[in-house]
Parts: sequence; C-alpha cells; structure tokens
Amino acid sequence: MTKIGLLSDTHSFLDEKVFQYFAECDEVWHAGDFGNVAVMDRLKAFKPLRGVYGNIDGKEIRAEMPLDLRFECDGVPVFMTHIGGYPGRYNPRVRSILQADPPRDGLFISGHSHILKVMPDRTLGFLHINPGACGNEGWHKVKTLVRFTLDRGTIGDLQIIELGGRGIGGGKEKMG
Repeated sequence: MTKIGLLSDTHSFLDEKVFQYFAECDEVWHAGDFGNVAVMDRLKAFKPLRGVYGNIDGKEIRAEMPLDLRFECDGVPVFMTHIGGYPGRYNPRVRSILQADPPRDGLFISGHSHILKVMPDRTLGFLHINPGACGNEGWHKVKTLVRFTLDRGTIGDLQIIELGGRGIGGGKEKMG
C-alpha cells in the first residue's frame, strides 16, 4: 500500500500544516503551479515528490518537472497535468490524450482551476482528482489538500483536508 498526499497551486506559499497532514504519506504529488523553486525543494526534502509544472512556473521548475506525467503506482495507472479540466469539460489538448490512452481504472489528476473536484469519468473509466489550491493566491476561499491510498490497483481511503482560508491556518479533515 502507498499513501499519497496530493496538492496543487501553492503559488510560492507552502502552509506548514502540509507537513503535518502528509507526515504519514509515502509520496507527495504536486499538480502544478509550485510558484517557486523553494516550494519544490522543501517538498522534495520532505518526501519523494512527483509533479508537473504549471502555467506560472518558470524555467527552473520546468527543467525538473514535465508538462505531463504518466506512471503507475502500486498497480494504479496515473496521468497528471496542470491544465486538464474535468469529465465533460476537458482541455482540448488533454481530451485527445485521454481519449487515445486513458488511465483505465486509474487516476487523472489536474490542478489550475483552484476548484476541488473528485469525480469519476465513467465513459473513459478512471477517477479524476483536482485537489483545489493550497496557496494564498487565487480566488479560492479555502486551501485544500487530498490524501488517499493506492493498494494493488485499488484507490481508497480518500480524504479531503481543508487548511483554512487563504492566509489562515487551520486543518479540518473531511472523509470522502
């Protein structure tokens, strides 16, 4: 079993509560818009990090993180990109990728919208997760994270974590 901590859209701010909520995680995944190299480096020093660059990320982050990332973790296929959309409203570039080669029985992860979404794509056969935003920049009102487990091809124990409003600490878990 692999425990995953998923975040996105930090925009150069890394809430200290991330380290508390991801302490038991085996890996941290970031769905883009790190904002600066310091955020990426702190996460890499904390846990093994997988991620993609976002539209605000500069050359240094783009040199280390790809636009799209495909991998398998504990038997679960994963496709991650920053600007992806969601079932029924995919970004045109991503729609063609997903239609040609969907991560069947796996995960499609994106960020960018600052809107937390966890929803299945029943047509293409995977679960979509956008962890929302956990930085202080953007129009979102509450900073969010997602935790889940991957175990021999199964996605489970999904938890949504609210860190509080922008610029505010906090930490409220919601089981999903």
